[in-house]
Amino acid sequence: MRRRRAWATNDDGSAALEFITVGVILLVPLVYLVIVLGVIQEQTLGAEAAARHTARVIALASDADSAAVRGDAVLEGITEEYGLDPDGVLASVVCEPAGADCPSSGTTVTVTIGTRVRLPFVPAVFGLDRALSIPVEASAVQKVSRLWGAQ
Repeated sequence: MRRRRAWATNDDGSAALEFITVGVILLVPLVYLVIVLGVIQEQTLGAEAAARHTARVIALASDADSAAVRGDAVLEGITEEYGLDPDGVLASVVCEPAGADCPSSGTTVTVTIGTRVRLPFVPAVFGLDRALSIPVEASAVQKVSRLWGAQ
């Protein structure tokens, strides 16, 4: 018969150590997930706000030149406010019907904003920050008044 040693069967105090170890192993990824979801949500709301407000400003401008200037100003302001990467923001403005000038009376303006969300705490080594980024895109549609440009 094999004799057990006293230290091998004594479990006093090990529950707290196991709880702390397992808690840290599970808590660190959970906290990182919450941080990542917060960053993605912030960037998504920024892209959505940029698309919506830019479309609205273009549709309400008095002429095409002021529409372009105001649209760029709104896009720049929202990019700064939400912390979007100014170099990574891609804006597209399309008017329907396709043959019409953009913007013109009676057209429908569609603004699409695309950007990439870089994950927090990912180093910029070997391009990991770009490879592990998440694409985000938002679109907004605004109808231009039939009386646009008549003022």
